Amino acid sequence: MADYNTISAISEGWYKDKGSKFTAFAHPIKTEEEAKLVLDKYKTEHPTAKHHCYAYRLGSKGEKFRAYDDGEPGGTAGKPILNQLLSNELTNTIVVVVRYSGGTKLGVSGLINAYKQATLDAVKESKIIEKYICNYFEVNFSYEQMPSVMKWTKQHPISVLSQDFNLNCKLEIEIKAEETDKAIKACPRLIEPKLLYTI
Repeated sequence: MADYNTISAISEGWYKDKGSKFTAFAHPIKTEEEAKLVLDKYKTEHPTAKHHCYAYRLGSKGEKFRAYDDGEPGGTAGKPILNQLLSNELTNTIVVVVRYSGGTKLGVSGLINAYKQATLDAVKESKIIEKYICNYFEVNFSYEQMPSVMKWTKQHPISVLSQDFNLNCKLEIEIKAEETDKAIKACPRLIEPKLLYTI
């Protein structure tokens, strides 16, 4: 059984009410830093939007979370977005809802419904996937060590996420938490993988 659910890729959702347009953008994320980058992206792409509201959950149990109303009445934007992440049991996910106002007030219930529906539409358009808790490492090594390092990654349940063979050799790898100890113990001599984060 997988440890948690998230989305596989970016998806969008829409909702309109009394001239106001709500566009929801759902992104898979791994860190709070990524959440900030996603928010900054939509602030830059939609500078004339009246509100950029969002919510995110992080961690296998969604233990890190935040909901933000960005000027909307308290609890009418961020919370409805967060509630959709909760009801769909999604974590490591952020949803940013960009609102262009139509000039007619929607009222508290209207706003809550609008942010809920836009988020729900984005979630429905996404592909929900099951994930296992994994450890992410950075591995630095010399050119001479490359054959043994690459052999190690192929002989163990290690996913290579990125590689850099410029001035120094560097890999970013992913290992399921339950398989990490065994894989790290089998690491080639003089190589010390650096733990980046666990998700």
